[in-house]
Amino acid sequence: MNEAPPLRPVLLVADDFAFTDGVSAAVIDLIAKNRLSATGAMTNRPHWAKWAPRLREFAPERADAGVHLNLTAGAALGSMPKLAPSGELPSLADVAKAAMTDSAARAEIADEFSRQIEAFERHFGALPAFLDGHRHVHALPGVRGALFKAIERFGRGFRPHLRDPFDTPGRIAARGVAMAKAQAIAALATGFGRSARGRGFAVNHGFAGVSPFDPRRDFRQDFRRFLMAPGKDHLVMVHPGLANDREIAALDAVVETRPVEHRHLASGAFLEDLADLGYRIGRIAETK
Repeated sequence: MNEAPPLRPVLLVADDFAFTDGVSAAVIDLIAKNRLSATGAMTNRPHWAKWAPRLREFAPERADAGVHLNLTAGAALGSMPKLAPSGELPSLADVAKAAMTDSAARAEIADEFSRQIEAFERHFGALPAFLDGHRHVHALPGVRGALFKAIERFGRGFRPHLRDPFDTPGRIAARGVAMAKAQAIAALATGFGRSARGRGFAVNHGFAGVSPFDPRRDFRQDFRRFLMAPGKDHLVMVHPGLANDREIAALDAVVETRPVEHRHLASGAFLEDLADLGYRIGRIAETK
């Protein structure tokens, strides 16, 4: 009798931990149910200090914990007179422009990334297993150099996994979800993975989870599509949250779909689909 082929790992990473209490509670619920590979924390948010010990109960044994580097939501952890003179972080467009044109702004970004990594270590008790970025800011041209500079400050022993938001046009088209948005992200991230690997960092090969964030869509079917045309080390981002999270509406455009994602990822249908498509939930250490 022929044996079934082994299930292939997929990195399933929840973004925005510590953004709000509702997001954090949803992520912890999924980790406790063994439904996630990892989560990235927004350590500039005031909720981080409260939720870090809860995450430490599960990480790294049940899931990996990292920093979801943030330059566009909430307040900076330190002085950024160029980019955030009032203390409140700027728009993504302002970050992208400044990073390309202003060396002082790039220095501020490196400093803020360092502070956010330090805040992770201070409350979690260890350096992060990986780094990625809110709205993929870490991979933008100009910003990526500041990222590498910030990492270097922690010494040669710190080599976190880095998320590469790039994927090929063919793979994006094969999935058929939010294609224009996914192509735009990929265009901005072009070359990031090559630069990261050249510096000795592990990165994913294959990226999905880009969504129109439309609550009228069938998230189960979209998620099945995210697993199509996988890369060698495929990563899918998700954005779960709770339905009663009133704080999120004042902070982010992604509101109504968060509980939809949480319900599906916590369901039996999610596990059925993973097995049907030949996947299991992997871990960062499996990335080559």
